[in-house]
Amino acid sequence: MSRRQIIVAGGGAAGFFAAITAAETDPAAQVTLYEATAHPLAKVKVSGGGRCNVTHACFEPRELAKRYPRGGRELTGAFSRWQPRDTVAWFAARGVALKTEEDGRMFPVTDQSQTIVDCLEGAAARAGVRVVLHTGIKRVERVGPAALAGGEIDASGSARSAFRLALTTGETVSCDRLLLATGGNKSNAGFAVAAGLGHTIVPPVPSLFTFHVSDARLQELAGVSVGDAATAVRGTALRERGPLLITHWGLSGPAVLKISAWGARALHACGYRFTLLVNWAPSRNAETTRAALESARAANPKKQIGTWCPLGLPARLWEKLVVAAGIKVDAPWTTVPTAALRALAAQVCAGEFAVDGKSLFKEEFVTCGGVALAEVDFRTMESRLTPGLHFAGEMLDLDGVTGGFNFQAAWTTGWLAGRALAGP
Repeated sequence: MSRRQIIVAGGGAAGFFAAITAAETDPAAQVTLYEATAHPLAKVKVSGGGRCNVTHACFEPRELAKRYPRGGRELTGAFSRWQPRDTVAWFAARGVALKTEEDGRMFPVTDQSQTIVDCLEGAAARAGVRVVLHTGIKRVERVGPAALAGGEIDASGSARSAFRLALTTGETVSCDRLLLATGGNKSNAGFAVAAGLGHTIVPPVPSLFTFHVSDARLQELAGVSVGDAATAVRGTALRERGPLLITHWGLSGPAVLKISAWGARALHACGYRFTLLVNWAPSRNAETTRAALESARAANPKKQIGTWCPLGLPARLWEKLVVAAGIKVDAPWTTVPTAALRALAAQVCAGEFAVDGKSLFKEEFVTCGGVALAEVDFRTMESRLTPGLHFAGEMLDLDGVTGGFNFQAAWTTGWLAGRALAGP
């Protein structure tokens, strides 16, 4: 009986994890991973600012699943089989310790993404995975015994190969089982292959992006951050709370990235032009803020309003908000009328910012969209339409918010697929 042939298309986090798992589960199988570029694990390399946000310290499957705007229901069961605790243990067993930061994000203790890249590539090599670069998948054909050279049948009576693949190099190869893990970019060939095998592709659109905002209140403030802010999109139920970062092009940080994930399709539909509401001091509303400002005026009447913020906001941001409220920055607190304090409270708690576009989150690219989840068995990541075909990672219509959740979905779906690829 010939060795089982397993092919993994895609050299990202999900593809590598699946290939390693399959090879370790069935050492007798021949596992080949094809990556279309010269740079496998490219997203792992750049993630987390070059530190790699491997996963998140959320160890309860139902709570973990709540961090996924799409796919949470399906992932709840999947996380009961492989979750962040398993990911931490997997890397620890291979010599890579992870640490947890205050916000729950988990990174290698080295703070170097190369540590994770080296671990995955080393594990693949030790498991006998054959990694082929500069080689993508052009077409996949489902074939039966008669269509194969010799029509060979293995001992179980199954066709020796179930798929014939045309590669971008011009070669043709065959395999028993196939995993598509080519990512979420709408231009990737994986979606065309999946559609050709009968699958529905939910059109992919960007998720996890920053907002373009041209506003005098943000000019010259790039790099200024607020540790806790509340954001909302006018006319929708979209709202988030968390750190907010002012950039050269507008606004970023978790309070923006999370809202972009939950609102990926709605914001795409409006052409990324909408009004963002910002509360820079979310523990207060406009009325309680006005009262706090009046108390500050009474307590410090001679101080200049532009140089003393009683709300704990960054000094440069506070000065911009003071000006936006029509108040001179060198005005003593005692000279500022109550109506002006009311306008300042509105700037702090109900700022309106016109968003006129988006940017990608650094070099990372996360999408929603992909293979329709109803067409996949999340116990094995196998197609419900084409036996022997599996999916993992961003090939699927699932995505998480920022914080290590997208990588955890890659590890989980990759592990489940890998086990099934090597199974009976």
